[in-house]
Order: sequence, then structure tokens, then C-alpha cells
Amino acid sequence: MKVVSLSTFIFIFLCTFSYSANADINSVEATIDRNPVMLDEAIRLTVTADGSADRDAFDSSPLLKDFVVGRTSVSSQTSIVNFDTKRTTVWTTTLFPRKEGTFTIPALSVEGKSTKPIRVKVIPVQEQGQGSVARDYYVTTDIDLKEAYLNQQLLYTVKLYLSGNIERGSLQAPEMQNADIKQLGEDKQYSDIVNGKRYQIIERQFAIIPQASGEFTLRGPIFTGEVLAPNTNQRFGFFNRTQQINRVGPDITITIKPIPQDIDFPWLPSEMVRVDEEWPQGDQFIAGEPVTRILTLTALGVVEEQLPDIPEFYPPSFKLYPDQSTTTTVERDQNLISQRQTSLAIIPTQTGSYVLPEVTIPWFNTLTEKTEYATIAARTITVVAPNANTAAQPLAPSATSNTVTDDKNSDNESGQIAAARRENETNAAAQTTSDASATDKSWFYIACVSLLVSTLLLVGWIYTGIKLRRIKRFIQSPSGYVAAPQGNQQIVNNTESDAFKFLLKTLKKQDVKATEGALVKWLAALESENKQRALPGNIPETKAIKPYFDALVALRFSPAQANVKSQSNKQIFVGLLDAIKTSRKQWLDKESAKAQRLSTLYPAG
Repeated sequence: MKVVSLSTFIFIFLCTFSYSANADINSVEATIDRNPVMLDEAIRLTVTADGSADRDAFDSSPLLKDFVVGRTSVSSQTSIVNFDTKRTTVWTTTLFPRKEGTFTIPALSVEGKSTKPIRVKVIPVQEQGQGSVARDYYVTTDIDLKEAYLNQQLLYTVKLYLSGNIERGSLQAPEMQNADIKQLGEDKQYSDIVNGKRYQIIERQFAIIPQASGEFTLRGPIFTGEVLAPNTNQRFGFFNRTQQINRVGPDITITIKPIPQDIDFPWLPSEMVRVDEEWPQGDQFIAGEPVTRILTLTALGVVEEQLPDIPEFYPPSFKLYPDQSTTTTVERDQNLISQRQTSLAIIPTQTGSYVLPEVTIPWFNTLTEKTEYATIAARTITVVAPNANTAAQPLAPSATSNTVTDDKNSDNESGQIAAARRENETNAAAQTTSDASATDKSWFYIACVSLLVSTLLLVGWIYTGIKLRRIKRFIQSPSGYVAAPQGNQQIVNNTESDAFKFLLKTLKKQDVKATEGALVKWLAALESENKQRALPGNIPETKAIKPYFDALVALRFSPAQANVKSQSNKQIFVGLLDAIKTSRKQWLDKESAKAQRLSTLYPAG
């Protein structure tokens, strides 16, 4: 008798297994976990294929006609009994009905086999207080206005009612076509009794800003969670299993009205718009002396992208040094508040009396449905000539509003005044005549030369000492960083690589102020040729960082700063890190391409 070797046996076994596993499916069956189902509940659809089927063979698109289809999970099981292989593939998906009535889950095809259609009845949501288990968890939605204008902010409130503890859960955001949806603040948690039953309530609010006119359906958010399912056959609850629950908030239909036809100015719908100025006290100024004027436009219920430019007009005898305007959006008292701030250094060059025209910004009042104007009244100023008896006194600014500002305003103002003063000093020097004698001039020149030589010697001595100290500290620190007296790390080399490494270390600490400073230093390393303050967006490669930088600045001056570790604030740092990496890659690619072009223009040898 011939003995079959072990390898031959394994080969026959694998061939048999492969043949069985690749056999076609025998049948497909579809089942649902409940029927009828209430409007705010979900249906769990299970499709089971008997036989070998591809995991991507299930197509849920036929269900989209009458249901919102959730995430689909797939599992497979293979068993071998007496060389007989049996394989089963199971697809499980969640269906959310959107209206009442009777609907049909159509026949679903999987590799040539089809399921039987299933009729589902969707009934209204039952009233509370009936003691039904299905009402232990539900979601409500509300909106402050069902009819609004284009770009007008709507306040949307979602409440999740929980009668028992949940193991875990997630609440999705509402959905609406052509709308900008932003969450306002943190979740609120409190308890209440509804129809004799105590609930733990989680409240979340959103700002809905429609971007198109017409009639839209605001889809309610979906809650998915797991709760304990106690097993009455077990004495202890440690082994209780969990069951999944799904609830969906009611949909809301809203009507968005277009811009009125008589509007001939930049569309700005709001409940409150104002423009304020920071201006030195008094109306008499000295010719050639710079004056800084700061204008701030504030609007309620809009985002910063909707704010128009602030119009400014000045007499032709004034020299102007404008700074780049800044915008920001913060959340206060369930509303978005946006601001645009412009700073301008003004130098009157001729004496006389001048009128600064009023500043007028038209806007649409959504409460009265009328056009209104935010204005700063016209101002008459007098410019006098400078003289020897007039001492240059600093002008104290008079702030007329409480604005959301940044530390960089002082830097911008000082830069403008410095530039203005340099030009003023140049003009003054050109007009100055000297009545000193030739002897006085000689002594003056000798004194200047002596002072210059002494200064150069002192600067050289200081520079040599600093260089030696830096070299010594750099040798002691291989990474290029040295410890500061306060325990913080400072950048020794001003290279982009060192600044980037320092920025990454600072981001990990999630310190708002330190991150802002490290980011500005890194941007300055990218913009070595730019003498102005480094900010995101100064070069095209860093535009992606600007929204996160603005959010970081808003966080620094908001009450949320006390809770930097919250989930929403963590997302700012996560998004900022991704934007920084993307911007750096684009910058490195540009520098590499620039180096290649230079090598082509100036070939070696």
C-alpha cells in the first residue's frame, strides 16, 4: 500500500479549501431589527450572504431614496467541518427615516443573488411620559428664526435627553446645503424633569450662516451611543453587555430671502454695526508731527470675511502711512462678533484749518429690515507751525470703543510713527540753516569724529564678546538650543530649520502665547527679506496658516483661554500643526526650484 506524504496531504487539503471558498454564494437574506419605527429612531439593516462573497459586493445606494444611510460594517465567518467549507458574509448598516409613512426597502443584489423587499412603517414620535424604553433617549432641535436674509446668522440649538448613563456616544453636527455652520462655545450639561421623568440634558448651539437664498432643510444631528443592556440571568452586573442606540433630531425647514433689490452697497446684514476710532485728544496739531488714527468696524452675527473695507478720505496736504488691516471673529453671548481694524499714521505738512470728512458705512438692520449707517462725525482740526518754544509732547490716544485687539497693534503703531518721524526729520534737516562760525564747525567736526571712533571701538568690543559667548554656548548645546534663565528654550541660530524645530516643541505644550511667538519667529525666518512684522499670508506659501493663527489670537483674548485643553481648542493646535507642515513643504519646494534656476543661470566653470 502506498503511503501519502504529509506535503501531498496538505496540497490536497488546500486545493479542496480553495475550491470551496471560491464557490458562488447560495442565497442572500435581509432583515431589520424593528418594524414599525418612530421618526427619530434608526433601523438596523442586516444583509447576510451564504457563500463566498466579496466584502465590497454590497451596494447601499438604492436605499438613499427614502432613508439616510449611516456607516456600513462588514464581517465574515468561515467554518470547516469534515472538509466541508462554509463561509458567511454579513453587512450591517443603519437607516434613518426622514418622514412619516410606509416605505419599502428594495431588493438588494449581491453577486447575482437578491434579497426580498421589506415594507417599513414610520410612525410619529410618541408623547413623553408613557414609560416607554424607546423614549429614554431622544434629541430635540430648535432655531430662533425660520425666515431670514442671506448671510444672516441663525441660532440653532440641539438638546440630547438621557434618562440613564451611557458608555460612550457621539453627536454629529447638523447639515444644510449652502451654509456655514459653526459651533458656539462649549456644551452645557444640566438636569431636568420632563413629564415626571428625570433626564440628563446636553445642550449644544450652532451658528448657521446661509450662503444662498431659497428654501432649505436643516437636517437634524444624529446621536449614536452605547448603553448597558442588563442581563437578568446574571447575578452581577460586571458582565452586562452594551447595546447601541441611534437617535436623530427633527429636521427644520427654513426660508432664506435674497438681498433686497434697492441695496447698492456691500451686503452686511446684522443686528448691530458700529465704527469707532482711537484719536489723540485735542484738535490742534503741529505740522510735520505724525498722528496715529485707528478705526475699528464691529458687526454682530457675521464672519470677518463679510466685513467691508473702511472708507477713509483726507486732504491732499496730508501724508499717509497705512498699515495692513486686521480682522478677527470671536463668540460672545451666543453670537459671532467680527471686527476689522485699520491703523494709519498721518502727517500734516501745511498749516491751516482742515476738515476730516465723516466715515460712513451702510449696513442692513435685520430687526427693522431697513438700511442704516455706522458713522464717525466729521472733524475740524488746526495745524500750526513748529517753533523753538513748542516742546514736542506725546499725544495721548482717546479710545472710544472696547475692541478686540492684539499686542501687535502697538508694534504697528510704533513702526508707522518711526517711519513718519524719519521722513519728518529729513525734511526738517533740509530746512535748517546754520549760523555757526567756521571755527565752531571745525570743533564740531572734530568732536563728531572722536565720538564716532569711540563708538566703533565700543561696538567692536561688545560684538566680539557676544560672539565668543554664543560660540561657547552653542558648543555646549549640540542641538542648537540653550537653556534660558527662566527654563524656556531660545533659538541660537536664526535659521529656518532651528526656528521650525523650536515651533514644533512649543506646539506640543499647547501654550497659546508661546505658540504665537514661536510661529512669528519661524515666519520671520521664511521672510528674511521682509522688514515688516512676519504674519501668515505675507507670502503665498503661508496662507493656509492664517485661519488657525486668527483662531489662536482669538483664543488668547477669550474666556476659553482658561480651558485650553478642551477638545475644541485642541483642534486649533492640530489644524495649526498640519497647516504649518503643508506651508513649510511648499516653501522648501519653492526654495529648491529657485536654487535649480540659479544653478542653470550661473553654471560652475
